[in-house]
Amino acid sequence: MTAQNKNKLWIWMASILGGLILILSFAAMFISARWKPILTEKIKAGVYEGSHHLYKIEFKSINLNVITGSLALREVKLTPDTLVFDSLKMQGLAPAHTFEIKLKKIQITRVGILTAYFKKRVDVNEIRLDKPSINMIFNKIPKERDTVKPEKSLYEQISKTFKSINVHSVKIVDADFDYIDKSGPRKTKNSIKHLDISVKDFLLDSLSGQDTSRFYYTKDVTFQLAGYKSFTKDKMYSMKVDTIAGSAASKKIMVKGLKLTPLYPELTFARKFKVQKDRYDLAFEKIELNGVDFIGLNNDQKLYAKSLKIGPAKVEVFMSRESPPPPGLDKGRNYPHLALKRLNMPTTIDVVNISGVDLKYSEYNPASKKIGTVDFKSLSGTVLNVTNDSLPLTKNGHATANFNTLLMGSGKLNVKIDFNLTNNSGAFNYSGSLGKFDLRNLNSLSKNLGSIEIESGNVQRINFKANGNLRSASGSMNMLYTNLKVKLLSDNIDGEGTKKKGLLSFLANTILVKNENPKKGEAPRTAFMTNTRINSASFFNLMWKTIFVGIKDIVGVGIVPEKNPVKQQKVIAKKIREQNRADRREARKAKREKN
Repeated sequence: MTAQNKNKLWIWMASILGGLILILSFAAMFISARWKPILTEKIKAGVYEGSHHLYKIEFKSINLNVITGSLALREVKLTPDTLVFDSLKMQGLAPAHTFEIKLKKIQITRVGILTAYFKKRVDVNEIRLDKPSINMIFNKIPKERDTVKPEKSLYEQISKTFKSINVHSVKIVDADFDYIDKSGPRKTKNSIKHLDISVKDFLLDSLSGQDTSRFYYTKDVTFQLAGYKSFTKDKMYSMKVDTIAGSAASKKIMVKGLKLTPLYPELTFARKFKVQKDRYDLAFEKIELNGVDFIGLNNDQKLYAKSLKIGPAKVEVFMSRESPPPPGLDKGRNYPHLALKRLNMPTTIDVVNISGVDLKYSEYNPASKKIGTVDFKSLSGTVLNVTNDSLPLTKNGHATANFNTLLMGSGKLNVKIDFNLTNNSGAFNYSGSLGKFDLRNLNSLSKNLGSIEIESGNVQRINFKANGNLRSASGSMNMLYTNLKVKLLSDNIDGEGTKKKGLLSFLANTILVKNENPKKGEAPRTAFMTNTRINSASFFNLMWKTIFVGIKDIVGVGIVPEKNPVKQQKVIAKKIREQNRADRREARKAKREKN
C-alpha cells in the first residue's frame, strides 16, 4: 500500500470516528434534554416518598451528561416538613435528627445512567457537596417499642424502583454546620465552621442491612475539623483546635492541639471581675475517645466509649483573693461527680486514662501582694466507671480514681478517690501517700500565702485517709519527718514591729513547732483531722485543706497557708505570748516556793 493510500485510510477512519462522536453527542444532548424533566421528577419524588413525605428537595437547575455520566444540581435546598414531622412524632416514627441543607451545587460523577434505567442498579463513583450550610436538629422522640409497628427497611422502600444503590464516595467539603438541640426547655445551638465529612462505599441492597461490618449501610463515615479558632462569649479567652477527627469504622474521636488561652495576664484578668473568678490556661496535645457507640449517640443522644485518653497536657489555674467570693455561689456544685450528674447527655466511659499532665494552681495573696504556687508534675492515672446513666449506675454506683504525680516536681504523691455517683450530698472518700520530700519545696506556697518560710524539714513519709461530702471532710493521717524549722515573715504580727520577728521565729520553733516525728523514745504521733468547706472552696481545696489540718496537728503550728494568713500569724503570736505568760507564772511560783 502506497503512502498516499495509507493517508486516505487514516482520513477515512478519522471521518467515521468523528461522525460517530458527533452522532453520540447529538444523541446525548437529545437524551439529556429529554431526561432532565424525568430526572427532576424522579429525584423530587424519590426524596419525598423515601422520607415518608418528611423531606422536600428543590433545585434551580439540573445538568446531565450521558457520555461522562455526570450530574449536577444547582441552588439546592433540602427542608423537612414540620407538619409531617409532628405527625410522625406522635406515632413514634419520627427520626431523632432532622436536617436543613442549602448549597450552591451537588456534583455527581460517573453515574451508570443506562444501567440504572435498564437494570435498575444505581452505581455512582462520587457525590460531592462543596461549602454547604447544614443544620442538624435533635428532638427527643419517645418510642414505645412494643406498640410501634415495625418500619419498612430502607431497602424495602426503594426495592420497587431499584435493585441496588452503590455510591463509592460521598464528600462534604468545608461545611458550615449548626447542631440545634430542641430536647430541653430551651433550644441550644452549637456552630462549627470548615467541617469535612467523607462517606466510604454506601451500599443499599437486599443484604447490606444485615452486614454488621457496615455503619448505616456504609463501610465508614469520617469527619475532620481543622484549624478551628474562636473567642469565648465573654471575650476573656481564645480557643484553638488544630484538628478534630472521627471515624465510625474505628469507633474513634480524636482531638489534637486544644488550647484555651486567657486574653489577659493573671491579675489583669482577675480585676476584670468584681468577685473572685478562676482563670484557666489549658493546652491539651491529644484527647482520644475509643470504642465510641456512634449509633447510640445518633439515635438516643447517649455517649458510650470504652476509653478516654487525655495527655500530654498543661493545666494552669489562677485565683486572686483580692476580690470577695461570688455571693450565693457554692463551688460544691462543681464536685466532679456532681458536675457529671448535671450533664444533659447520658454518658458512660469505662476508663479514663490520664498521662503526662502538668497541673499548676496559683493564688494571689493581697496581704503579701505575692502569688503562691503549687505544682503537680507528670500527673497520670485512671478513673474507672465514669457514668451518669441510670442503667449502669444500678450495677455500679461508684467511680474510682487512682493518680500518681510529683508534688512540686520532686515528692512522689499517690492519691486514690472513690466517688459515690448516686449520693446527692456528694459523698466520697480518699486516701494516699507522699514519699520522701524536702519541705523547703513548699516555700513558693507558704512564703507568699502564709508569710512563713520553711528553713528546713525532711519528710520520710505521709499517709492519709478521709471521708468527705458536700460540706466537710474528716479522717486521720501520720507524718514522719525530721529537722523542721520555720521563719515568720510578717513585719508586725505582735504589734511591736520587726524587732520581735527573729524572737518570734525562735519561739515558734522552740515552743510551738515539733521539729520531728517521732521523737526519740516515743511512738509516732497520729492526727485526726476535720475540715469544713466554705462555699467559695472547691472539691480539691477541701481535700488538701483537710490534709493540712492533720499536718498542723502533728507539727504543732500552721506552717501552711490559711484563708487569712495575717490572722494565722496573729494566732501564732498569741500562742507565743500565752506561753510566755505561763512561763513567767511558773517562774514566780517557783520563786515563792523557794522563799
